[in-house]
Amino acid sequence: MSTWDSDYIDMVSPGIVAFKKNGEGQFRFGCVDVELDWRIEGGSERVEFTFSGFDEGSDVSGRGWAEVQKSRMAGKIFLHMGDESEFVARKAAVTA
Repeated sequence: MSTWDSDYIDMVSPGIVAFKKNGEGQFRFGCVDVELDWRIEGGSERVEFTFSGFDEGSDVSGRGWAEVQKSRMAGKIFLHMGDESEFVARKAAVTA
């Protein structure tokens, strides 16, 4: 992430961004733990999402976008009335 370093991102648990097939998902980094509501933009590989959840026990919400690029995803999040950050995520190996 462009705004926070890896020590903060993985402070509580490993940082993740997850998109489920039903339009829901999760974004977790540092003390931020939010649920996603996402949609694919047009016929592209770009996903637009909104989120709400908690940051150190306080309500937090915002929006963001991401684009799939082979085995990685790059995007940007915007916390409502707060910080913004670019991010890159690598696809995790699926375990049974």
